[in-house]
Amino acid sequence: MIDHRGDSPAIAQPRTTPESVVALIDAASSVERELIGTWLAEGGIGAELGISAPVTQLDLDASAVATQLIGRRDDPLVVPVRVLWLPPERDGVRRVTFADLALLTNPRKPNRLVQRRLLTKAPDRHLVLTGAPARLSELRANNPEAAALFEKNTTEPFARAIVRAAVVALERAERTVIGDRYKVPRLVAEEILDSPDFLRRLELIADQIGASSPEVYRRAEKALNELVAAQSRLISDLFTQAMRPVHTSAWKVDSDESGLSALRDLNRRFPLVFLPSHRSYVDAFVLGDVLARNDFPPNHVIGGANLSFWPMGPIARRTGTVFIRRSFGDDEVYKAVVEEYFAYLLVKRFNLEWYFEGGRTRTGKLRPPRYGLLNYLAAAVRSNRIDDVMLVPVSITYERLNELGAIATEQVGGKKKPEGLAWLARYIRSQQHSAGHVYVRFGEPLSARDRLAAYGDPLTAPPLTIPLHRTERLPSDSTEMSTSTDQSAETTERERKAVQRLAFEVAVGINAVTPITVNALATLALLGIHGRALTLGEVRTAIAPVLGYLDKRELPGGELEALRDEQGVAVVLEQLSLAKVVTVYRGGLEPVYSIEPGAHLEAAFYRNSAVHWFVNRAILELAILAAVDSGDADALRTGWDEAFRLRDLLKFEFFFPERSEFAEQMVAEMLLVDPDWYSHTRRDTLGTDILAKLTASGFLMAHRVLRSFIDAQLVVAERLAARDPSDDIDRKGLITECIAVGKQMMLQQRLNSPESVAAELFTSALKLADNYRLLETVPDNAEQPRAELIQRRTDFAERLRDIGARITRAAALDPSNMETW
Repeated sequence: MIDHRGDSPAIAQPRTTPESVVALIDAASSVERELIGTWLAEGGIGAELGISAPVTQLDLDASAVATQLIGRRDDPLVVPVRVLWLPPERDGVRRVTFADLALLTNPRKPNRLVQRRLLTKAPDRHLVLTGAPARLSELRANNPEAAALFEKNTTEPFARAIVRAAVVALERAERTVIGDRYKVPRLVAEEILDSPDFLRRLELIADQIGASSPEVYRRAEKALNELVAAQSRLISDLFTQAMRPVHTSAWKVDSDESGLSALRDLNRRFPLVFLPSHRSYVDAFVLGDVLARNDFPPNHVIGGANLSFWPMGPIARRTGTVFIRRSFGDDEVYKAVVEEYFAYLLVKRFNLEWYFEGGRTRTGKLRPPRYGLLNYLAAAVRSNRIDDVMLVPVSITYERLNELGAIATEQVGGKKKPEGLAWLARYIRSQQHSAGHVYVRFGEPLSARDRLAAYGDPLTAPPLTIPLHRTERLPSDSTEMSTSTDQSAETTERERKAVQRLAFEVAVGINAVTPITVNALATLALLGIHGRALTLGEVRTAIAPVLGYLDKRELPGGELEALRDEQGVAVVLEQLSLAKVVTVYRGGLEPVYSIEPGAHLEAAFYRNSAVHWFVNRAILELAILAAVDSGDADALRTGWDEAFRLRDLLKFEFFFPERSEFAEQMVAEMLLVDPDWYSHTRRDTLGTDILAKLTASGFLMAHRVLRSFIDAQLVVAERLAARDPSDDIDRKGLITECIAVGKQMMLQQRLNSPESVAAELFTSALKLADNYRLLETVPDNAEQPRAELIQRRTDFAERLRDIGARITRAAALDPSNMETW
């Protein structure tokens, strides 16, 4: 009952023999009271704790504790006691099922009549349980502020603290029997609202906003009741059974068992924060089921309030989902409540889960991270209320997704349908078709304290001597760190940068374990053919050298062996045909395959799940072509300059490392193409030599990987170049304009593929333009700045046209491209 944060199930032994014992009885019925009374009379506490002392029974109730315990002058041993009821055992597991509800009672909390019957019919379904004991003096020492109020004749806070400690001790004892997957918090709002530090913060907020303290307290209480997940073991069991078929009927779950074993060991010392990629609404169910099957405690899943509709909202709250408002605005009370609740869960070592991209990806690759919740985590670490938090990157990758049609519609201007009961019914129906595998992979856990310190956060522990990986300056529309002498502003800036870099490393960790699926490679091949259809043999010919490349790099993959023979490739393509991503024409000499008309965005989604593995190869190809085209004496320098410029152009799409590490990666790519590259001495012949070896490798990637991103940037660049510098930029309106103009450019064959016309790609292109200061406005009377802005916008568009032409040349060099045959 002393350490609220620990999870050790062992019963503490008193250091000296107590002269008396107080049993705090948590009984909900006369049957439970009789069971506990009989157990005590038969010497249950003495037998369990190995002591002999008179036992006084006391209800586990704050008023009883206040009047009969905390004023005692002796130092009794306080032992919480409860009866634990268990569901019937089925296949070696005790878990509530819908069949149990036929008795109209909860097997974990049976009514009095059922309890009486179970005593004779199923005596194995109950046991008397004790929580870890503590001396009264130890409870006072553990709650100094509440105990101090008792000295001033205010007994309620200390009594409530003892009750909470007893409940927590009993919950821990229960988990030694029923498993960690049933770890749930109790009395959360009450404990937070009893916290002296939190109450002092509310007082400060009341002063800042000019409100009364009672009013601020009421607002905080309301926000907590709205926020706190009231988990139920019954609902968790039933909800798992109800929702498991939603994904098990569609996917075969393939999880990383070795990674789970290491995480379980880590979880005994630290709270875990799972940060998964977000591709589907079913992500949380898939991950939750994997963790539950491996006896992890349930995560508190942080979700948006848009999913709190009836009946999902109330049910999800009972299974651990925390619904947070999309926007806090200037509500300082709500911000304080969220931060305090967040810290509370971490201090109590409850695991968390949220989708740090801020929403499902619309393109298939990772979106830029959102920093809000990571800021709350960093604040908890800085406050030293927790020793550390381990961040766990999680990749959830689907071979096929049945919800891609709606995502594609949104990307070309369609309206997203609001979530609700009808939406839920449609969604569940759509998941009834087999969709292959879903791969759940866990990245290397990151110590939040170590990483924040290494990234220069001044309020965390001093920097440790650990390697600093991937400290790339993140894409941001912010300015450089302030050079102001104001220490507070500089500290805030360093904290912000540290959180950004932490998020960046999480994203890199997710990408590092994301497997390449069969559908990613199949769509990679078909999207690079510019509308042509391929025979089965030609698809295999296009994929075969890529498989060799993956083998050389030892990259993670799914069921890729299926792509090494024609029969396996045929099965993959037929499955994509059933999903209406690929179309098959069978009327000629042999079947030919191509992307289904109107399904290019869906195909790109599958390709993009693995596209990050091929970006450096694509950049290398364009850099080599730039070196050849330049005719410079120092072609090597020209190639390097082009590689770094491309890296900068794509920094809002992909997670590149710092320049030195990126250079090492490019050299590694070059050595895969030409193992003897280091032995070359004539730099002016580098381009010609390496071009031949690029072609000999059997594939090129630039047109398959980068074309859609560069084309989307070109649409934005041309629309900016056509605007008057004095016009204000309405970003939402400009994206709508880009979708419309992009469709026209497709019809005019100025763009190479419909996958380039997507709202999310235009959004990233706008961020890049803003980073290049191309969204600025200049008044009519500022002639020189107007001319400069016009020129910069024009140069940006021309630069992208040059890259597009180089990508077209790479496509012509690709041996698998039909245009060269």
